[in-house]
Amino acid sequence: MASNLQLHRPTRFGTAPGLNGLTRSKRSIIWVLLLLIALSLAGISVMATLNLNYSQKEMAQLRQAQLAEVFSANLGRINAHQQFLEHYTADLARLGELFWHLQQSGKPDQAGELEKALLKKLHSFADVFGAGIWFEPGEFPENPASPGIFAYRNGVEQQLTLISPTDGGLQEYRQQPWFAHALPENLPEAIIPEGFYWTPAYYNPLSEAAVLTLLKPMHAPDGRLIGVVTTDWHADKLIDLVNQVDVTPNTFAYLIDGNNRRLSGLSENEDSVTQQVMDIILEIRLIDTLADKAKAVVPNVKGHHREVRWHQLMVAGREYALSYAATTAGMLFGIGVPRDEIDAVLLPMRTSNLQILVVTGLVMLGLSAVLLFKVIGLMRQLKASYTDELTGLPNRARLLEESVSNPQGSLILIDIDGFKEVNGLFGHRCGDFVLQQLAIWLDELISSEPRLISVRLYRLTSDEFALLGPARPVAELETLVQEISISLESRSPLWQGQEINLGITLGAAVQLLPDSASPRDNLITWAKFALKQARRQHQNYLVYDARQCVEETYEQNLFWAGRVKKALQEDRLFPYFQPIFNNRSGRVSKFECLVRMRGEDGRIVSPDAFLAVTRKLRLERRITRIMIDKSFAAFAGEPYDFSINLSCADLLDGELTSAILKKLADTGQGDRVIFEILESDGIEKYNEVRSFIDRVKAHGCRIAIDDFGTGYANFEHLLRLNVDLIKIDGSLVRNLDHDQGAMLITQGIVNFARSLNMSTVAEFVHSARIQEKVVALGVDFSQGAHFGMPRAVLAGESERVAEPALL
Repeated sequence: MASNLQLHRPTRFGTAPGLNGLTRSKRSIIWVLLLLIALSLAGISVMATLNLNYSQKEMAQLRQAQLAEVFSANLGRINAHQQFLEHYTADLARLGELFWHLQQSGKPDQAGELEKALLKKLHSFADVFGAGIWFEPGEFPENPASPGIFAYRNGVEQQLTLISPTDGGLQEYRQQPWFAHALPENLPEAIIPEGFYWTPAYYNPLSEAAVLTLLKPMHAPDGRLIGVVTTDWHADKLIDLVNQVDVTPNTFAYLIDGNNRRLSGLSENEDSVTQQVMDIILEIRLIDTLADKAKAVVPNVKGHHREVRWHQLMVAGREYALSYAATTAGMLFGIGVPRDEIDAVLLPMRTSNLQILVVTGLVMLGLSAVLLFKVIGLMRQLKASYTDELTGLPNRARLLEESVSNPQGSLILIDIDGFKEVNGLFGHRCGDFVLQQLAIWLDELISSEPRLISVRLYRLTSDEFALLGPARPVAELETLVQEISISLESRSPLWQGQEINLGITLGAAVQLLPDSASPRDNLITWAKFALKQARRQHQNYLVYDARQCVEETYEQNLFWAGRVKKALQEDRLFPYFQPIFNNRSGRVSKFECLVRMRGEDGRIVSPDAFLAVTRKLRLERRITRIMIDKSFAAFAGEPYDFSINLSCADLLDGELTSAILKKLADTGQGDRVIFEILESDGIEKYNEVRSFIDRVKAHGCRIAIDDFGTGYANFEHLLRLNVDLIKIDGSLVRNLDHDQGAMLITQGIVNFARSLNMSTVAEFVHSARIQEKVVALGVDFSQGAHFGMPRAVLAGESERVAEPALL
């Protein structure tokens, strides 16, 4: 049936450029959001990687410092033992020099005192394996066969064994193994006075042990070399010192002598891999890299430090970090640690960082999904706010937006005459069908007419459509409007077999030049004016003529200017009083004073007809003075509060404000006076306005913001002015029963006012249903036709008694 007609066919208005642009914008926003999400995830990944790298670097440096500290501690321990040996050897040298001095003084050795002293010294220091005192041949003429003595620890019980010339086992020290194999031939000339010399490791046949020998020369008072003393350090002692190093499970330590010979094992449980490491260390001759390796004698300077060096070594696919340095004895001490064991401390950090990255990424993805869902929902709502639900056409909001982006253009309004009668006679389903059919006809007309190829179709109100196109000359626009009117008049929709004759009126306007000072809905205003004029003149269409409008406006201004001036002269301006209902007490407690003018014929004239003219004639201050005087007089002795409207210009008029303050002082009615400031007025001089407010409040007056919700600085007014009441604009209140947006905005205003300890007044409460909504929202006062229209007198019967609202 025709009544079931739906607009399934794709039409031009279904894919209007504006809606296509909206769809493209939606896609762009979604892509931008996805890009931002991707960038956020990438940023988190980069930050996590940088954080991990930084942490790893810091931990690696800390671990390296710990290794260096361990190395220094063990190197210091080895050097300490070597320094003890040096001190011991120095004492032994002093003992030998003393013995030589006594012999030169003619005091021969008594009963082997030198042997006894040597054994005692050796017994006092358990770390020393062997010790010897060797003199140059001929130093003792009376005993030329006495080159020296040597003692060492022998056997498991470490008994002291002495070898002396009487044993026949000692030869001149230049024939000893430590001299013949380890020292240069020009030893006497090479030894630095008071210096020490460490030999490499060798086998000493006297003690039948592998030892290192520490040598120190003995000198006569004149500096002549008289012999040397030696101290032996057993290789097993070195191994014990080195094997005490413990850093990681596979850490090993090593000690290499000056001849690049290994003196100690890697560890107690040496394996084949670590043996390979040691072989490579000996092969690359790290000993040659030490700066002081070539020095035969190391000065015994307290606090002497040697440089710690590092070397990386790869063996069997495993990297080792080698640290090494020269000891006091000129040997090479080193520690080797597998790199993976050094970095093992970083594994938990990597795991934690990965977990944080995964959790953060999942949270970001979840939040992003919610955000996308919300954005898509908002975009759908946005599209719905720009689209007429019945026809799928862009609506008035879309028209306003596109007219702003293209200030030059032409607009044709198409309105159905008597559309209410169609709904009344045939029902709303028929009315919807008629609107859909008209939309289809207009779409077909646009598609078939080349001159309308760039025109866009909109639905504005219930029975009003609009065509927005490029600017064109007035004559051309008039011809086009005429053709559209004829085409539409020739069509009649068929509803359930019944032909419905429609009357259609068109109004058009064109703006050829951009005008930044013109309101954005200029074209709509002009086209509506043309539409009204066409109906008034009983024409099917009319194109707006700016000159005609200006002439009519000029005539209207002249007419009302004369009437207002005459009314002022004859005192025909006076207040009307509209009741304000207290939703808490259930009674009328206030009245608003509204200006009215009595015409010469006795009829009451609304201020809408003459206030605009009074502003141009600068008569509004006189009218405000009249309202103040007559309102104060009307409420003298009455129990009600009353409010008077003041414009921003009134507040800045010093003469007027002085008169108001005097009236308050003279009458004492300040505690019942409310001054309503029009919210849509632009308040620029806040200091002056606030000064007036503070002065009238000193008399007990209250301040209200009128028409709240329509201006551009709502909250700025409230925050900067000491406001007591907020009057919610009627454009919001009148739609509370069917507009969810108005409900939400009004609820927000009420909550905001309550948070600032302000009262609220709902204007234009015209029905019981609206009053129910107002009470439910918690508004304190109501004002409107439901409680009474403005009247000339304070009529007691205007009061409405009701049960107090439960707020």
